[in-house]
Amino acid sequence: MDFDKLFQNFSNYKVGVIGDVMLDTYWWGHVERISPEAPVPVVLLDKRELRIGGAGNVALNLVSLGVTTSIFSVIGEDDAGKSLDRLMTEQGIDTSYIICSNARKTTDKTRIISRNQQMMRLDAETNTDLQTAAEDALIGRIKDYIAAEKPAVIIFEDYNKGVLTERVIAEVISTCIQHNVITAVDPKRKNFFSYKGVTIFKPNLKEVKDGLNLLVDEPDNTSLNNIHQLLKHQLSHQISFITLSEKGVYYSNDEAGGIIPSHLRSIADVSGAGDTVIAVAALLYAATGNIKLMAEIANIAGGLVCEQVGTAAISKEKLLNECRLLLN
Repeated sequence: MDFDKLFQNFSNYKVGVIGDVMLDTYWWGHVERISPEAPVPVVLLDKRELRIGGAGNVALNLVSLGVTTSIFSVIGEDDAGKSLDRLMTEQGIDTSYIICSNARKTTDKTRIISRNQQMMRLDAETNTDLQTAAEDALIGRIKDYIAAEKPAVIIFEDYNKGVLTERVIAEVISTCIQHNVITAVDPKRKNFFSYKGVTIFKPNLKEVKDGLNLLVDEPDNTSLNNIHQLLKHQLSHQISFITLSEKGVYYSNDEAGGIIPSHLRSIADVSGAGDTVIAVAALLYAATGNIKLMAEIANIAGGLVCEQVGTAAISKEKLLNECRLLLN
């Protein structure tokens, strides 16, 4: 495989990401004493940092790989929404399809960190399903985008915050099938079986066990092949791609499949690793049609971002170097 040529060609692709976007706020500080008011540490704030999270982080990973990327979501008419829109625009993500609504609150996850350890998280969000008018607007914008831009892939990034309703999911997948657009999903429990007909279904093992109500202690090829068949019976999808935490990833499309072990890493934080994995997997499948290579490179990418604290996008240069080192 000529990885240099493969990575250069990423700039030829257009990808749309639809789902729950979030603002990740980090308060970095240090602790010197316990509060006299309650048995809790007093954090002296050193710096505050804003990052792109949720579906926005999937888009950020794609942009980091050189892909022309558009984001589709509904956010609030609030300061967090304005900050998130500005951050995404500054990073080169096309936010022109974003819908602002005074009926919703932009998801803002504030993490308080000391000595590279998360001490507390404060969440502000709306997690009810979109109202009909917002659904209509979102579906209309995605259909316009697919017709005009002819993207290679649409990625669904579901965090159970209400943007990906059953109706939105069904209509967008149907539109993608009509236009031969690859679809990939990182699902959550609520709409787990709503993604019928999707190309790539990428849950983690816990989500699969919960969704299928299974007990799997030590996943192996036999148990995971059975899971793939159970999923396919309900979803009629093409590819199962299941992340197995420190054990690596599993992939199958009936014709080929297996477990790819993870590479030894110094893990600092697993936040956002799933965002990186779905972004890389969808792009690699669009670029090569090779599901084993898709799984191998996505597996490497997920491990690389775990070496950094907080939500972070993959480095194209680092990923390319790792592919040369580990896959040649």
